[in-house]
Amino acid sequence: MRRMIGTSWKMNLTPSEAADWFAVFVPLAAGLSDVDLFVLPSFPALSVARDRLAGTAVAWGAQDVSPYASGEHTGDVSAAMLADLGCRYVEVGHSERRREHAETTGLISSKIQAVLRAGMDVILCTGEIEPAPVQAAIGQVIADLDACLADVPADQLGRVVVAYEPVWAIGPGRRPADPQRVGRVHRAIAGRLGRGSDSARSRVVYGGSVDAASAPRLLAEPGVDGLFVGRNALDPRAFALIASAQPGR
Repeated sequence: MRRMIGTSWKMNLTPSEAADWFAVFVPLAAGLSDVDLFVLPSFPALSVARDRLAGTAVAWGAQDVSPYASGEHTGDVSAAMLADLGCRYVEVGHSERRREHAETTGLISSKIQAVLRAGMDVILCTGEIEPAPVQAAIGQVIADLDACLADVPADQLGRVVVAYEPVWAIGPGRRPADPQRVGRVHRAIAGRLGRGSDSARSRVVYGGSVDAASAPRLLAEPGVDGLFVGRNALDPRAFALIASAQPGR
């Protein structure tokens, strides 16, 4: 299974700034042939991503989607619109969306269905809010996944990338979770979703204050299929360095 390294810019980088980011990153990414890369800009910068990443191996996608197909939903963006822009991935369920927009597992489930119907893949974020013993954290994460993925057929689970992001490890000044803890949670997630063949199984990536120093140790942990990078990817050179990390201690 190839490593998967991606980033969500959150509400950062204007379209002009995005163009500058891609101008630096695309040449650096050309040498990263052993990893699947993706970038999730803000909605206004999606067309920049499409234009600057065309012809490269780097995928792009969106940070959110409407559960509705079309109609009177002012300000929303449908899955069909994102697919038409060439998005491969759509992120759903991030803790900030849950906290700031009161998104429930039912709404997240509806968004997942919209993404899959439009032919794109899902990046589903999950993670415990407060530090807890690892078995308790696993219980919380599995319960959340069960609710969010209740309507996804087993043969479609391979189109869902699970991003384990413990909320307590996200944000400035935070540190990534201990790699062994991360590995235990990832293996529990994989066991719940079913491994299957490498081509069909869900990948489980880690997000939460990932940087170049922590990346090798996280990638070395069994069950960690890749990384989902936040603020440390706003510098394209720093993101390229993380993306080039090899598993190690």
